[in-house]
Amino acid sequence: MVALTLLTRADCHLCETARNAIAEAVAGREVSVSEIDIDTDDDLSGQYGWDVPVVLLNGRQHSFHRVDTDRLSRALDALGA
Repeated sequence: MVALTLLTRADCHLCETARNAIAEAVAGREVSVSEIDIDTDDDLSGQYGWDVPVVLLNGRQHSFHRVDTDRLSRALDALGA
C-alpha cells in the first residue's frame, strides 16, 4: 500500500484544490491518505514554510503548490497502487 501524505495549513485555498485532485487520483487504489497541518509541527513549518500544499508519496516529496492529477496518477501507477 502506498502512503500519501498531504502537508497543509489552515485557510490555504491551494490545499483545498489539492485535496480534490488527490481524491480523484486515489479513487479505487490501495492508498493510505493522511493530512498534516504543518503549523502543528515546528520542523515541518520550518522546512516547508509557505510551500504548501506538499504531497509526499511513501515519505518522498512528489509535488508542492499545485497537484496535477495525471502526474500523481502516473506516480501511483509506478508505485503499484
